[in-house]
Amino acid sequence: MFQLVNLLGVYMQRSWIILFVACLFQLPLYIFATPILKLLGQRKDIAELAGKFTIRVIPQMVSLAINFPTQKFLQAQSKVGVLAWIGFAALIMHIGVLYLFVNVFKWGLAGAAISYHVSGWVIALGQLAMCWMLFLQIWYFMAIIVLTGHHEDPIIAVGSLSIW
Repeated sequence: MFQLVNLLGVYMQRSWIILFVACLFQLPLYIFATPILKLLGQRKDIAELAGKFTIRVIPQMVSLAINFPTQKFLQAQSKVGVLAWIGFAALIMHIGVLYLFVNVFKWGLAGAAISYHVSGWVIALGQLAMCWMLFLQIWYFMAIIVLTGHHEDPIIAVGSLSIW
């Protein structure tokens, strides 16, 4: 079991690479959304509006390539509460940024796309920060156990730390 947990970080990094490549393959769909939608029979005004929006949310697609593997990594580490708080904070921030960009700055569709983009990256970066903190916590704990092993009676010292 330990060997599988030990490889979670490697699997997460591999997933990042695979999803970044998938983003590259999906990129033409985002870039040519307007002609594709027109070809599929969508009304011209809706196709053009959707095409403008998809061009503007391309960076958010890349944030999802970071978000999904990082989320699964944190779920495997039983850090679901942290994911909920990151999502809640991103929701509150998204509402504020969306109101600011669309209603106050009057950016319309561009403001909605930027708001969507910003909230996606806030979630992805928040999850990455949590992964980094988890990584540092594990290495810190392992370093303390190794250093404690140099005491006069290392069995009791290491044993008492492993209870913590």
